[in-house]
Amino acid sequence: MFLTLPTLLTWARIVAIPLLVGVFYLPLDAATRNLVASVMFVVFALTDWLDGWLARKLNQTSAFGAFLDPVADKFLVCAALLVLVDLSRVHVLVALVIIGREIAISSLREWMAQIGASRSVAVHMLGKLKTATQMTAIPFLLYDGALFGVIDTRIWGTVLILVACVLTIWSMVYYLQRALPEIRAKAR
Repeated sequence: MFLTLPTLLTWARIVAIPLLVGVFYLPLDAATRNLVASVMFVVFALTDWLDGWLARKLNQTSAFGAFLDPVADKFLVCAALLVLVDLSRVHVLVALVIIGREIAISSLREWMAQIGASRSVAVHMLGKLKTATQMTAIPFLLYDGALFGVIDTRIWGTVLILVACVLTIWSMVYYLQRALPEIRAKAR
């Protein structure tokens, strides 16, 4: 299952992340760098949807793919957030909350799987809403201009990333509350 089309798309997303960061070191004007990075992020984010759809459609789902896909998403989001912090488009505390939650919940899920309680921290709609919000906010912030001459992406991106930050905390609390009874039961 390492070389199925869905898994190759996921690997491509991971391998392409340095390209997203590298765009900001190219000798291009700022508007061009912003546009290229925004388009790249959107394409990478769409491959997340596409690899999942293909895995189901082609009956190529696997435990490895289920593991690798969220890892690729987290790498993509973390890399983009670090770029945005460096560009002063996202406050470092917002990035720390989002990245810290990803590490904490990933660790919690791993631990819960080891004790046979992974169902208690299964993906919830709140986590999906958080992901959708940050996957919308990030390209807006990367673009950092007037989209179609009308939409101020810096303002909308900032609002959306703050909403994503709130959803990040909310979803983390939700997952921790779901895990707490299992943790208490195993501690006895």
